[in-house]
Amino acid sequence: MSARSTGLTKDAGWQVGVSRTLPQSPAAVWEFISGPRGLELWLGAGARLAPEPGAPYETDAGVTGEVRGYRPGDRIRVTYGDTTVQVAVSAAGGDRSVLVFHQERMTGPEERERQRAYWQRVMDKVAEALDHLA
Repeated sequence: MSARSTGLTKDAGWQVGVSRTLPQSPAAVWEFISGPRGLELWLGAGARLAPEPGAPYETDAGVTGEVRGYRPGDRIRVTYGDTTVQVAVSAAGGDRSVLVFHQERMTGPEERERQRAYWQRVMDKVAEALDHLA
């Protein structure tokens, strides 16, 4: 793959993923990321999710979507406009965890780069909020 097509997949179109190892347990990260404050950081203000596939949601900004998958303690997958977003939490050894944001079905490399910067900012905000909870 050339640098020009980095992030282009056959099945999911343009995609991007951002991950970080955090100094909190997977349970603590999951509790935050799936709770009201965490949802607002990654999905948008006013977002509330029912933990069942097919459940609709809407943010204060008018973004609508539906839950595609919800495995407590593991991952949440939702539609977000014309794209699909997944957030996942896994153990990283000790009392640390890995948090991953992944978005697919984007329109092209420009949207991919915008969303990479967006998810990096979201990750910074989540990490900062988790640090203040400790």
